[in-house]
Amino acid sequence: MNQAELINKVNSSMYHQVKTTGYATAVQTLMDLGILSKEDYERWRNGQIPYLEKVCKINLKKLAGVLEEMKRYASKNNLKPSFTFYKQWGRKNKSTVQLRFSKTGNEYIEKLYATHYVRN
Repeated sequence: MNQAELINKVNSSMYHQVKTTGYATAVQTLMDLGILSKEDYERWRNGQIPYLEKVCKINLKKLAGVLEEMKRYASKNNLKPSFTFYKQWGRKNKSTVQLRFSKTGNEYIEKLYATHYVRN
């Protein structure tokens, strides 16, 4: 998939997410693009995968491009960024575990993954 196709698919995914739910998320966009499977997403949410990028079927440069395009699309379409805390599923009465998206744990990249873009 070339850069122009990737941009079009990101924009289409975000448009449809906002139209149906009122917001768009990185994980749903990655699933819509076939970069992340629903099964791998659920395994990550259950703490079986150390960081989300490990199971994404695209190189890290293109992955970062998807996140940046989401941010551009949101800005152009007046969507409000909203940080969301992703915690591990299935941990009752135990300490909350915040999930990691990236191998490096880079704060900027982590924030891009965790940001939901909400219709005003």
